[in-house]
Amino acid sequence: MQQKQTTNNVKRSLNFRFFEEIIGELRRVTWPTMNETMRLTMLVLAVAAFLGVLLGIADLVFGWVFGIIL
Repeated sequence: MQQKQTTNNVKRSLNFRFFEEIIGELRRVTWPTMNETMRLTMLVLAVAAFLGVLLGIADLVFGWVFGIIL
């Protein structure tokens, strides 16, 4: 019984150490500024919109071409 309790204590200790290491790593992260976050978000949205339009046009062209062929 004593060995099982010791094993549980070791597992708990490892779990707590794991989460302490996670918190330590998150404190060392260089987080982006609000300005950077907004700028990069707008860039992602613009690229996604551009690719959406580009793929939509390609779909229309291929649909038109295959409509003529078939």
